[in-house]
Amino acid sequence: MLNRIILIGRLTKDPELRYTSSGLAVAKFTLAVDRRQAKDREKETDFIDVVVFQKQAETCANYIGKGRLVAVEGRLQVRSYDDNQGIRRRAAEVIADSVRFLDWPKEGGTAFSAGQARGAPEQGSEISFNDEDDLPF
Repeated sequence: MLNRIILIGRLTKDPELRYTSSGLAVAKFTLAVDRRQAKDREKETDFIDVVVFQKQAETCANYIGKGRLVAVEGRLQVRSYDDNQGIRRRAAEVIADSVRFLDWPKEGGTAFSAGQARGAPEQGSEISFNDEDDLPF
C-alpha cells in the first residue's frame, strides 16, 4: 500500500504553532492548490490542511506566512472528531514530512524578511522530519 502526497501551493494564512502537553511543536496551515482545468474553463482551487511537527513546525512558523509558495510532501490522514453540536465529523489533512520553500519575500516586503538576517533557510531549501517516535498518534 502507498499513501504519499506531493502538493505545491500558497499559504492562505500564517501557520498556527502550538505545543502539546509533552512539549511537541505542532504547526498547522492551509495550502491553496490550483486544479488543472481545460483552457475554456475557469481554474478551481482546493484548500488543503497541512500539519507539521517538531523542529519543522517551528521553522515553518518562523519563516513562512500567508501567500508564500511551498512544496509539501507527506501522507494523507483522515481523522474523526465531534463538532460543537456533538455530530461526528471527518477531516482530511496532510501530515508533512518535508516542506520546501519555493519563493522568498522581497527585501522589506513582509515581516519575514527580517528572518533572512537570522539565518533563515534559503529559497528552495527543504526541511525534513523523519523521527516519528514522539508523534501523538
